[in-house]
Amino acid sequence: MSLRVLLAVVAPFLYLSPVTLTRAGDRTEGTPGPSYVAAVYEHKVILNPEPHVPLSRAAALEHMMRNLKVYEEQAAQAAEQGAQIIVFPEDGIHGFNFSRLSISGYLETIPDPLTEDWNPCTQPDRHNQTEVLQSLSCMARRYQLYLVANMPDLQPCPLTSHPHLDSSQTPCPPDGRWQFNTDVVFRSDGSLAARYHKQNLFFEKEFDTPPRLEVVTFDTPFAGRFGVFTCFDILFHDPTVRLLEKGIRQMIFPTAWMNLLPLLTAVQIQRAVSLGANVTLLAANLRHDSKAMTGSGIFTPSTSLYHHAFHHPGEPEEGKLLVLRIPVLDSDWLATQKLGKRQGETGGQGEAKGQGETGGEGEGEPLAASLPTLSPNPSPSPSHFISSMMCDPFSFVLLHGSEGQLTVCDGPLCCHLQYRRSPQGGNTELYALGAFAGNHTADGHFALQVCALVRCSGSEVSSCGKGVEEAESRVDFRLEGKFGTRYVYPSLLGSGMVVDGPDRIEKTTDGRVTMEHSGMSVGLVTACLYGRVYDQD
Repeated sequence: MSLRVLLAVVAPFLYLSPVTLTRAGDRTEGTPGPSYVAAVYEHKVILNPEPHVPLSRAAALEHMMRNLKVYEEQAAQAAEQGAQIIVFPEDGIHGFNFSRLSISGYLETIPDPLTEDWNPCTQPDRHNQTEVLQSLSCMARRYQLYLVANMPDLQPCPLTSHPHLDSSQTPCPPDGRWQFNTDVVFRSDGSLAARYHKQNLFFEKEFDTPPRLEVVTFDTPFAGRFGVFTCFDILFHDPTVRLLEKGIRQMIFPTAWMNLLPLLTAVQIQRAVSLGANVTLLAANLRHDSKAMTGSGIFTPSTSLYHHAFHHPGEPEEGKLLVLRIPVLDSDWLATQKLGKRQGETGGQGEAKGQGETGGEGEGEPLAASLPTLSPNPSPSPSHFISSMMCDPFSFVLLHGSEGQLTVCDGPLCCHLQYRRSPQGGNTELYALGAFAGNHTADGHFALQVCALVRCSGSEVSSCGKGVEEAESRVDFRLEGKFGTRYVYPSLLGSGMVVDGPDRIEKTTDGRVTMEHSGMSVGLVTACLYGRVYDQD
C-alpha cells in the first residue's frame, strides 16, 4: 500500500487523534534479505527548571535518573517488540540551556573504548562517578539491546586518550578541562562499544568543539557497521560525509532538532539525507513543544516509519516509541553471510511494530508519461522577485494557472519546474519556485544551492518563503536543477507534516538532479532539492 492510499485508510484515526502523526510509508518493499529490528524513542525530556544554577552531583543525578527511568521503560517495550538496537535523543538525559559551570554536576568521564575494554554494569568500581554510564550499560545488558544515548562528558586536558593529538595546536579551555556533547553506544552485553564527541555545536556554550575530528563507527552481529553523528552535524561535511566516504550506509542520529519550515523540519531533513545519501538513518529527537522540538523516524532508501507531534492546548506532551524491521545495508557484512540461509531466517514483510501501518509499491501513472519533456535550455521565467526564505534571499517566480513550465536562476544555479496542480475546493493558494546559491549565515555558516517549490503563506509575494504547515493544492511536478555539488538531498513535505517519497529521483554525472512526484493525497507544502556545497563553507 502506498503512502497516499494508506492516508485514506487511516484518515478517520488521524482526525480523532490530532496530537500525533505517525506513518509508515514511501515504498516498503519488505525485507527480502537479511534484516534487523530497530527502535528510536522520541523523548519528552524532563528538564532542570533552573539550568543556569549549578547543582550538586547528588541533585544532578536525581534529575537524570528521572529521565533514565523513562528510558528503562521504553527499552523494555522495544525489547518486547523484538528490537535489536534502540536510539535515544540528544540531551535526553540531562536537558539543555546550561552554562559551562552549571552543567558540572552532570558530567561523567567516559573512557575511550578504543583504548579500554569496559563494561560499566559488571565492572562498576573501575571508574568513579559513572552512575549514568552504569545505568545505560545495565539497561542494554538487561534487555539484550545495542543502546545509543547522549550525555555530557568530562575529559582532562590535554586529552590523555588521544596520544597522537598535537597539544600545541589545541590549547586547553581556560578552566583546564574539556566538556563534550557525547553519544555513547553499548553492546547488548553492556560493554561500551563507541564514544562520539559532537563536532558541530549549535549555540552550546557548555560544551567544547573536539580538538580533533572524530569519525566514529561500531560493529554489530546482526547488521554490521553503523556510523554515529549528532543533530547539527547532519548539515556539515565532517563527520557525516567522511562516514559516507568510508562506505558507511547505516547511521545513528540522536538529535534535539527545532523544526524550521519550510525547508528544515526534522522528519523532512531526516528523510532527505536518507534518500540523498542512500543510507539508513535511525533518528531520535526530543519532544519539547515550546521549542518546536519533535520529529523522529526510522528511514531507509526504500521505506520509513516516522512521527511528528502536534500540540493542542490541554493535550499532554508525550514521548513516542517507533519500532521497524528494516534491511541490512552494510555490503561487507552481507558479503560474509550465507544469503540463502539468512533470507529464510530473517526475510519477510517490513513491519511497523505496534503501529500496524506498512507502505507499499508506488501507484499511478508516472509524471514523465503525462507531462511534456523539459526544454533542453529553458530560459528564466519573467517577473521573478526576491523574498527571504530561511533568512536567505531566494529568487522566486510564481506559478500561474493549472499547469506550466518555469525556470528561475540565482547565480550559477538554475531551477526548472513542470507542474500540474489541482486546487481543492476553489482555494487560491499561491505557489512559487525558488532558487538560492550562496552562503547561509543565520544560525550557522554554510554554502547552499537550493531549488524549492513552496506554498506561500498568504496571497502576497512577500509571503513566499514563510513557514506554513497546511496546504490543499495537489501538485504533480518535475523539479530539476544542475548543481555544482554532488551532495543534493531531496525532500517532499505534504500538508500536516506528511513526508512523502518521490516517485523518481535521478542524478547525472554532470550535476543534474531531477525529482518527480504525482498523485499526492494531501496538499503540497514543499518540494526541495537541498544542495550542500561543502568545499565553499
